[in-house]
This record gives sequence, C-alpha cells and structure tokens, in this order.
Amino acid sequence: MKSFFSALSLLALVVANPVVAAAEHDSHHQAGGSAGDVKAAPSSEGTVKKIDKAAGKITIKHGPLANLGMPPMTMAFRVSDPAMLEKVKAGEKIRFTADQVGDALTVTTLEAAK
Repeated sequence: MKSFFSALSLLALVVANPVVAAAEHDSHHQAGGSAGDVKAAPSSEGTVKKIDKAAGKITIKHGPLANLGMPPMTMAFRVSDPAMLEKVKAGEKIRFTADQVGDALTVTTLEAAK
C-alpha cells in the first residue's frame, strides 16, 4: 500500500509540473509583455571625471538617475562596451544611460553632449 501512495505522489508531481510551468510562463508574458515592449532607461547628463580603460570603467559626476532612484553624485560605472571609453575624455560633458546589469551599475549608452 505504501508503494502505491509513493507511485501516486510521483505521478502527481510529473503531471502537475508542466501545468505549473505553463502557468508561470503565461503570467510572465502577461505581466512583463514581450521583449519588444521593454522600455529603455532614460538618458542622463553628466561630466566625465576619470576614464579607466584597463578596468572598463568611467567615473561620472551626474545629476539624478531616476530609473535607478539615485540622487546627483560622482561615481564609477562599468561600461557595457569598452569602445565607449574611446569616444570621450575627462572633463567632457556627456549624455548617457545607466542601468543595473547583473550585479553592477553599467553605462549602456554614451555620447558627448551637444
């Protein structure tokens, strides 16, 4: 009798697992939309204070970063593409987009301000 209940429990898990996975998959699409619906983080303005090409980082004195809930400050960011660091120099005013990428605050777009 004990093996019957073990087999029945195992069968219930096998049958229920795809149903739960499908429900989670559907709720993900309803809540977050499709990948095409993702909105880009707003760009911000700042001044380049330092460029560290070896570390792939840029230090920026920036205004508020609304998408990250950050007040104005000076801080170092990783860059998503090291080639960005070739486009700007210390002291230059910039427009950039920063976002949380994995465990690091990362500049994802960068251009000299006009």
